[in-house]
Amino acid sequence: MTDPTTPASSPPARPPRQARTGLKSNGVRKAASKSNRSRAREFALQALYQHIVGRNEAAAIDAFTRDLAGFHKADAAHYNAVLHGCINTAAELDALITPLLDRKMAEISPVEHATMWIGVYEFQHCLDVPWRVVLNECIELAKEFGGTDGHKYVNAVLNGLAPRLRAAEVAADKGAAPVAASANTDAAA
Repeated sequence: MTDPTTPASSPPARPPRQARTGLKSNGVRKAASKSNRSRAREFALQALYQHIVGRNEAAAIDAFTRDLAGFHKADAAHYNAVLHGCINTAAELDALITPLLDRKMAEISPVEHATMWIGVYEFQHCLDVPWRVVLNECIELAKEFGGTDGHKYVNAVLNGLAPRLRAAEVAADKGAAPVAASANTDAAA
């Protein structure tokens, strides 16, 4: 018999079932499922944001970012290449991005601007990363850190540049012959 003064116990509530995709219900990847390179891109994005908004020096931004919690889980070499590569080639990156914009660069969110820099830089210099991975990673960055539909803008711009910057790879992926392969794509083939 049960004691009437003791409330009836109900079974303990079970936590919600975790999805195996590594995505939270809002579509953002869980921190535990992120690769070291994904984390490096996140830290690079934060650092590039400081550069775009605050015009802070690369060395100061780098020192500050490396002290942030969780940096030890990032691919430091990839972070370093992306951060310094984007800052050092900002004018060239903007020259590639600007023709695909429907507004002035000054009107683009700093998060989307930095995300596009990362994408274009990786298209040009990180040939070990497939173009679709670069595109997906940048879309995820824009979803997680950018405005409501910023990821759609980033997707459109980077999708527009991919055939030009990774011509052979994009053409092979889409099952067609490359229209004009650049010197960068020849090294990847």
